[in-house]
Amino acid sequence: MAELGKKYCVYCLAEVSPLRFRCTECQDIELCPECFSAGAEIGHHRRYHGYQLVDGGRFTLWGPEAEGGWTSREEQLLLDAIEQFGFGNWEDMAAHVGASRTPQEVMEHYVSMYIHGNLGKACIPDTIPNRVTDHTCPSGGPLSPSLTTPLPPLDISVAEQQQLGYMPLRDDYEIEYDQDAETLISGLSVNYDDDDVEIELKRAHVDMYVRKLKERQRRKNIARDYNLVPAFLGKDRKEKEKTAKRKVTKEEKELRLKLRPLYQFMSCKEFDDLFENMHKEKMLRAKIRELQRYRRNGITKMEESAEYEAARHKREKRKENKNTAGSKRGKEDGKDSEFAAIENLPGFELLSDREKVLCSSVNLSPARYVTVKTIIIKDHLQKRQGIPSKSRLPSYLDKVLKKRILNFLTESGWISRDAS
Repeated sequence: MAELGKKYCVYCLAEVSPLRFRCTECQDIELCPECFSAGAEIGHHRRYHGYQLVDGGRFTLWGPEAEGGWTSREEQLLLDAIEQFGFGNWEDMAAHVGASRTPQEVMEHYVSMYIHGNLGKACIPDTIPNRVTDHTCPSGGPLSPSLTTPLPPLDISVAEQQQLGYMPLRDDYEIEYDQDAETLISGLSVNYDDDDVEIELKRAHVDMYVRKLKERQRRKNIARDYNLVPAFLGKDRKEKEKTAKRKVTKEEKELRLKLRPLYQFMSCKEFDDLFENMHKEKMLRAKIRELQRYRRNGITKMEESAEYEAARHKREKRKENKNTAGSKRGKEDGKDSEFAAIENLPGFELLSDREKVLCSSVNLSPARYVTVKTIIIKDHLQKRQGIPSKSRLPSYLDKVLKKRILNFLTESGWISRDAS
């Protein structure tokens, strides 16, 4: 026989006095939480009917194994107390929950269940934006070591910070862009008797202030992205000397000046990548034109291009010798006679067939060619080992001749293409 005052589930006959679900459409239909969650149906009752939660206030929200045995009524009083008195006022919260709970119990239960428990992990994010970080030491020591040095993006000394009016602990400047922007909202106040026009006017002031803040932050980002502060202090020159980049042509400098108004819409890396890709395109177009010229002359293999270039250079040299003046022609004729019989010069037996063709086409003796080849390969090996090379090429080696020899050594595999 059922005891008086107790309630039972109509489906499984379990006691539901602490907590039960009552159907709002059927009479005398009360289910336990397990049967309700399983969608139990009995008689005319259906799972989609409306329901009402009947709480006796004696069941535990975290289960019977939870420490302390807090009931649902105490949990509700605890949440009301934390909202009313605030985090940390454990004495007032304990008095609000009831005399059966001490301030220590209230603190331990709230921290363990609502902060470090599953509910806190699901509701409190790992990183909270715009949260103020406490950099002070609990023992009264100095500030955090991370704040005693300037920020890495700027990397400026104390004297330079004073010169710029920069405050590293706040990552801010004493004089900002549009310094008087705060005057738009400093005198604003919302009154109960404001009409619609006054409210819209105050909103317009707030919008103007927000736009000024965005413009201020945009200027800071541009200054950091393009390293304007180190450039102002003259530190970018040292960095440029350390990192040797390719030589910028005159046409590229003029194009950079024309595109300077677009700097604000692109980052520094994007702008450098743009010009680097343009340079690669120019080099590829030149290489394509060279390959098309080879194809028009019947050359289909790269090994044949060296002989073709040597023969073409010999033809051009011959035309040049015919068109020079008398005195210069005599000098060139003497030079031709010097290398007319290259096979009789010392070092001829040390050369390969392609090297013999190269020396005869550029009018260079085998001994001088071997000297230049040794210097270039030695410099290349020192650079690969990280040793700075200070050797100088002979004075008789001009730029055109040096380029021809470098291209030949690169195609032959003596040095890598990056070194050339």
